[in-house]
Amino acid sequence: MRNTQLADLLRPKTFDDIVGQKHLFGERGVVRKMVESGRINNMIFFGPPGTGKTTAASIIAEKSGMVFHRLNATTASLQDVKDIANETNNIFGSGGILLYLDEIQYFNRKQQQSLLEYIEDGRITLIASTTENPYFYIYNAIISRSSLFEFKPVEAKECVPALRRAFEHLNRNENTEKKVSDETLTYIARITQGDVRHAIVVLENSFYAAEKEITREDVDSFSPVNGSFNDDTHYDLLSCLQKSIRGSDPDATAFYVAKLIKAGELLSLCRRLQVIASEDIGLAYPMAAVITRSCCESAVELGLPEGRIPLINAAIMLATAPKSNSAYMALAAANEDVEAGRGVECPPHLESPLFKGYKYPHDYLNHYVTQQYLPSDIKNNIYYRYGENKTEQVAKAYADSIGSLKYKE
Repeated sequence: MRNTQLADLLRPKTFDDIVGQKHLFGERGVVRKMVESGRINNMIFFGPPGTGKTTAASIIAEKSGMVFHRLNATTASLQDVKDIANETNNIFGSGGILLYLDEIQYFNRKQQQSLLEYIEDGRITLIASTTENPYFYIYNAIISRSSLFEFKPVEAKECVPALRRAFEHLNRNENTEKKVSDETLTYIARITQGDVRHAIVVLENSFYAAEKEITREDVDSFSPVNGSFNDDTHYDLLSCLQKSIRGSDPDATAFYVAKLIKAGELLSLCRRLQVIASEDIGLAYPMAAVITRSCCESAVELGLPEGRIPLINAAIMLATAPKSNSAYMALAAANEDVEAGRGVECPPHLESPLFKGYKYPHDYLNHYVTQQYLPSDIKNNIYYRYGENKTEQVAKAYADSIGSLKYKE
């Protein structure tokens, strides 16, 4: 029985075989020209999964003649990197070591700083890959010592030849004569949204499900729209999570956190929880944003599976916390006037350099004095309305006591 995935068996061996990424590996591709000139330096590949990052690293390693090692930052430790670096002390690593570190964003800052040591002294040439924005998740010192290359989703028409090769391989391997149209292959390429590896998985599953010809119905049985995790499912789950937290349902919250963690969505979950803390809990419990940020930082540093613990703590805290969107709504209301072009001229007493007529609040009783802050054409507008939660009602009572309220509830 074959356990190796078909996509790995058919992995391209040359730049010409890579589908898509013409800007990198085509005849005039920047990476291709760099490698063929004999220049192999530290590189960072970033882009969606299944777009050829690992394949490109393998081809570069083959062309360079260097010893090739591959690690995945979700499971690798710094000791693994040290062990690889130590190979430079023996004959096997004398020609240089090329390390491909997949999902580098899961290495914490300390691990990335330690990795930098081996890059700087030349023991390791690094090719790192990430599906995230490298400027957000990769240590600046590593970025400054590397060339960054973006991998783009593969267009359906470019993916079809790779699927055709995979289909022909399956027919030969199984001694069958099944058929598939270019239209069906294009459909597979389109629904997998530029992920070549996933497209081959869907094709392989459909091949074994089909009788004489792979049909669209066969594909739909295995396509992302029928249970796999694609972009739509990704955003649907995040939306369900936010609505569950907003609705103060800790049980639904736990379920959607579990679903997202199961799919490996650590970073997107962290980002969404931080949005929720400010958008839906907001001023009802201002410390929620601080606590959530701390939990998310812990989760990223820990990685999975341990990172799920601070994440569920943050999520349940948000679900059970009092809710307020008053600040969010204040911004939305103010933005309407900004977009409409109102409030262009600031009050003269607020403008530098003279501030003529400005009253310094700390010189007055209760550190408050009535004066105009909004531009004259919108001076009576009200954007922020205090929420009914305890925290904002305390703030409202204070504002009322010093006479700063523009209106009475």
